[in-house]
Amino acid sequence: MNAFTFPPPPPSPKAEALRTEIRDFLRTELADRKPVERAESWTGMSEDFSRKMGERGWIGMTWPKEHGGHERSSLERYVVLEEMLAAGAPVALHWIADRQSGPLILRAGTEEQKKILPGIARGETYFCIGMSEPDVGSDLAAARTRAVKVQGGYLVNGTKVWTSFAHRSHYMILFCRTGQTDAGDRHGGVSQFIVDLKNTPGIKISPIFAMTGEHHFNEVVFQDAFLPDTALLGQEGEGWKQVTSELAFERSGPERFLSSFWLFVELVRALGPNPTDAGAIAIGRLTAHILTLRRLSRSVAGMLENGENPALQASLVKDLGALVEQEIPEIARTLVDQEPDAASTHAFAATLAHTMMHAPSFSLRGGTREILRGIIARGLGLR
Repeated sequence: MNAFTFPPPPPSPKAEALRTEIRDFLRTELADRKPVERAESWTGMSEDFSRKMGERGWIGMTWPKEHGGHERSSLERYVVLEEMLAAGAPVALHWIADRQSGPLILRAGTEEQKKILPGIARGETYFCIGMSEPDVGSDLAAARTRAVKVQGGYLVNGTKVWTSFAHRSHYMILFCRTGQTDAGDRHGGVSQFIVDLKNTPGIKISPIFAMTGEHHFNEVVFQDAFLPDTALLGQEGEGWKQVTSELAFERSGPERFLSSFWLFVELVRALGPNPTDAGAIAIGRLTAHILTLRRLSRSVAGMLENGENPALQASLVKDLGALVEQEIPEIARTLVDQEPDAASTHAFAATLAHTMMHAPSFSLRGGTREILRGIIARGLGLR
C-alpha cells in the first residue's frame, strides 16, 4: 500500500496580519446580515460585495500584477477565504473564477484569453464550470458533450448539469470531447473551452431549484453552439490533464468544511455557557474535526504555493469535509429542542432549516463521495 502526506503549512506572518483587516471590513459590511443569510456561506450572491472585495485586492490575490493580480501568497489568500466563509459573506459571484477558472487560464490560456483576468480580479467577471452531465455525475471520463471541428472553430452539442451560477455567469469553462477515446484510455480525446455565455447562440440555461426554492444550480444545453478556435483553452486533447489540476483548487479549500459553520455558531449560542454533558461532548468533537480539516486544507494551500499538484490530498479534504458538513445539522437537531423553521424569527430554527435543506448537496458538489474514495483508493494503491 502507498502512503501520502500533508506537510505542515509554512508559517506566514503576513497572512495572519491580514486577518485583523479582513475582520474589520466584515464587521462593517455584514453588520445587517441575518444569521440565516450568513448560512448561505459561499452561495450568497452580491455584485456590490464582490466589487468591494476586488477594490480591496482580495480577488486574484496570487496572480501576476500584469494580469490584474496582487502577487500575494496562497496562504494570504487562504486567510481571506476562511474569514469570508466563517462570517457568511456573499462571495458566490466571483468565487469560482477566483478559485479555479482564473488559475487555469493563467496556466493554459493564450495572451488574448488572459485579458479576461483583470475583470475577475475586480470582482466584475463571473465564471461557472461545465463538467458534470446527466447520467455521468462525477465520472468526468464518461462525458458525452462533444465539440466537432468545423471551419474556424467547433460546433458543440450536449448537456451540462448542476452548473452552479450559470445564469449569472459571463463565461463557462467547458469540458467536452473533441476526439476519439481509446478503449484502454478513457481520459483521452477531451478538451476545455472558454465559452462566452452572453454572446454565443445555441446555449439554453434552465434553472434547477433547490428544496428551499433557491436558484443556484442549472442545466445548460448546447445545440450546435459555435465556438471559435480562440475559445480552445490549452491544447486539444489535453483536457483531462488540465481538469485534474483544476480540481485540486476546487476540492481543497475551506468551503469544503465550512458550509455548515454558521449553524455550528448558532448551535453554540443556543446551548449557552452551561451546556449539557452531551452538548459539551458534541461541541468538542465537532471543533476537533473542524480544526483537523483546517490543518489539512491549509497544508494543501501550502503545497499549491510550492507549485505542487495535491489532487489526492484535495480529494481527501473534500470527502472528510462533506461528512462533517452533513453531520452538523444532524447533531444540532438532537441537542436543541426546536423544530427547523425557515420562516422563524429565531436564528437557530431558521438556520437549522436552511442548512438541513442544503446538506444533501454537500456530498454531490465538487465530486461525489464514491468517486472521491475511488481516487483516494487508487492513490493508496488499493485498486
